[in-house]
Amino acid sequence: MKIDKTNAVRLLDKEKIEYKLIPYQVDESDLSAIHVAEQLHEPVEQVFKTLVLKGDKSGYFVCIIPGAEELDLKAAAKISGNKSCDMIPMKELLNITGYIRGACSPIGMKKLFPTYIDKSYEAFEYIYISAGKRGLQIQLNPLDLVQIVSTTSGNLTK
Repeated sequence: MKIDKTNAVRLLDKEKIEYKLIPYQVDESDLSAIHVAEQLHEPVEQVFKTLVLKGDKSGYFVCIIPGAEELDLKAAAKISGNKSCDMIPMKELLNITGYIRGACSPIGMKKLFPTYIDKSYEAFEYIYISAGKRGLQIQLNPLDLVQIVSTTSGNLTK
């Protein structure tokens, strides 16, 4: 099966970063990382979701957290240098990032936003992130992800 390359995949290739593309069955009624983990037969702790927020001082920024976890907005505000922050409205996601819900990759967004990753990634040899297209995940070493998107790590979940 031929898989079309996404912006995220092209950037990984350009940086010569090792990864695997893993296709999965999409369920339009359940775009959660929990569903993705079930489809991949992998622990949900290793399937990370990408969230885009707007801070009161910094503007847009990105948080990458384990799929079953809930983002701690106070922790996200603090690590990003804001007093407060909120998730962006879903209708703005495509315009801001170039990605749609259920396919937002931290790699290859329209602009390079400040990016923060939950430090739980340190426990894993590899993690999964969206490849920028529904039905496709990237398996990669989290240290490579940290390098390519220049992330800062911290405790981001409740």
